[in-house]
Amino acid sequence: MFGRRSKTDEISDQTAAEGAPITGKGRPTPSRRQAEAERKRRMTPPRTRKEANRVMRQRRTEQRIKAQAALRSGDERYLPARDQGRVRRFARDFVDARFNVAEFLLPLLIVILVLGVVGNPGLQGTLWIMTILATAIDTVYLVYRIKREIRRRFPDDVTKGAVLYAVLRSSQLRRLRLPKPQVERGATLPERY
Repeated sequence: MFGRRSKTDEISDQTAAEGAPITGKGRPTPSRRQAEAERKRRMTPPRTRKEANRVMRQRRTEQRIKAQAALRSGDERYLPARDQGRVRRFARDFVDARFNVAEFLLPLLIVILVLGVVGNPGLQGTLWIMTILATAIDTVYLVYRIKREIRRRFPDDVTKGAVLYAVLRSSQLRRLRLPKPQVERGATLPERY
């Protein structure tokens, strides 16, 4: 009543006077009893070491569940630090929007090994060399293109590690990539991220 007014009170008074709708906080206000109980629960330290370990384990489990859900859905807020940021999101989308020879490397090598067991070692050697060369050429081309695009799109951002991140992602099978791919193959990427 006689206290100082905060800037948020002044802003809300101005918006109400201008006729703009006032939006709420998105949840009901807790009762005084609920708020006090929550505050006491947070302020009470664990009584024993065993209880403290249980609380820490529970928090880690909750954080891990959020991170796993974010990896499946692509929610930026809960992604691990290595996957956060607009440069990393661009690198993911850039790799996911193209066919990469490296993602088929492991299945091709298994087929080549089976061919070697079955018979024709000359064919096996030729396929082996062709597969490795195709992967190397595609990876060099990927590095060249993604470096150029990152320099062009993000001149002021920190881009350290983004190229290696893209190369490692390109070597994973598309279905097994985490965070899950958010773009289709052949998709055109937007200019702004």
